[in-house]
Amino acid sequence: MVIFIIAAIAFAGLSFVLWNKAKKLSETNKNVEKELKNREELIRKEAKIAAREALNSEIEKFNDEVRERRNDLTRQESKLAKKEDMLEDKIQAATDKEEQMNKKLDELLEKEDYLAEVIAKQVGELERISGMSREEAKNMLMEQLKQDLAQEFNQIIRENEQKIKEVSDEKAKEILTTTMQRCMIDTVVESTVSVVNLPSDDMKGRIIGREGRNIRTLETLTGVDFIIDDTPEAVVLSGFDPVRREIAKLALEKLIVDGRIHPVRIEDMVNKAREEIEQKIKQEGENAALDMGVMGLNKELIKTLGRLYYRTSYGQNVLKHSLEVGHIAGMLAAELGANVAVAKRAGLLHDIGKAVDQSQEGTHIQLGVELARRYGEKEEIIHAIEAHHDDITANTIEAVLVKLADAASAGRPGSRRDTLEIYIKRLQKLEEIATSYEGIKQSFAVQAGREVRVIVQPEMFDDVTSAKLARDIAKRIEDEMDYPGQIRVTVVREFRTTELAK
Repeated sequence: MVIFIIAAIAFAGLSFVLWNKAKKLSETNKNVEKELKNREELIRKEAKIAAREALNSEIEKFNDEVRERRNDLTRQESKLAKKEDMLEDKIQAATDKEEQMNKKLDELLEKEDYLAEVIAKQVGELERISGMSREEAKNMLMEQLKQDLAQEFNQIIRENEQKIKEVSDEKAKEILTTTMQRCMIDTVVESTVSVVNLPSDDMKGRIIGREGRNIRTLETLTGVDFIIDDTPEAVVLSGFDPVRREIAKLALEKLIVDGRIHPVRIEDMVNKAREEIEQKIKQEGENAALDMGVMGLNKELIKTLGRLYYRTSYGQNVLKHSLEVGHIAGMLAAELGANVAVAKRAGLLHDIGKAVDQSQEGTHIQLGVELARRYGEKEEIIHAIEAHHDDITANTIEAVLVKLADAASAGRPGSRRDTLEIYIKRLQKLEEIATSYEGIKQSFAVQAGREVRVIVQPEMFDDVTSAKLARDIAKRIEDEMDYPGQIRVTVVREFRTTELAK
């Protein structure tokens, strides 16, 4: 019981203590709540103040920007107003000018109408006086103007042609003179025979041999005629092939030195002579190409070129003539700015056909073109070969220069064997045959006698009769004259009108 009472008292005391603490805690909570409310109120006030200050600051910034923009707008409006004023001034000035131009235009139109009226009156008066309409007078004036212009134009053309001819002739003479002075090559005498000197006339019998077997062997192996009885202490070798003649001469000289003359020995010596001549031909061809500075020639073409060393034409060695033509053409090309290499090569090869024209059918030009094409020469070289005697028209400057160089080399004094008297007689004979026909005005032998040009009276010939005249003249030349190669007959029929302006 006592424990229960003590426990009750302790519980009561504890409850009292707890009540006091709870009371104190309640009061404390009230104070805390009150303080929190005060703080909250204070924070709210401070936040409101800060927000209001921030708002005021933003408002001020906005107001500043608005003021700035208003100022910018004011300045832009001011500028636009000034520009508008300037544009208005310009528009006004343009309007004033337009009005002035309109006034002037009106004045001009009035003057034009007045002038048109005056001109119409004058034209009418002129038509009445002249008895011609306006179109007729206009046509007459135009025709007169055309005639005057044509006369002046022709006069200018004549003057310029004369000046160009004088200058070109002088320049051409200067170039040709300079070129010919820089290139001179010796000439040789053309012949169809060779002479071998003998140590004595007794050697003739040994050459003839028993019953003529030695001489027959020589003639059979060489293809050359041996003439023994005509010249003392000499044997004359006759033949149109210069290479064969040279082989026969060399073989006979070797036999004379050796002293053993019989058919077997003759055959050996002829074979040796043929080998030496072939080697000589190759060497001469190579020397010619080297002298001319021409590279890349086919080996067979070089051999063919070397054969020209033993070929002559009108007393002129053809290889030396070809070298001279190449040098002249090259120097002319250098003077005129043409292709020097092409001119030299074409000049060297222009007569290559003469190396084989004695053994093959065809002219030396046809054979030369065939050889050049066969051994791979370029078309510009082939064209120059084909055009150097006007068989075709030369259409390159190098072909023209080769033709000119060929004429200069062949036609210069001393280049060929013929004396001046014989040369002139041949030309005179050509011209005499040409002028013997009726209706011939003039005739000219040109290109060293390779061509005769006949100028006929145009009213007496037409195309058909001109062609017949050319054939007749060519036939008479064939019948009455001896000449190597070919002679071209050209008939010229033309009308000319000449008028002098004074």
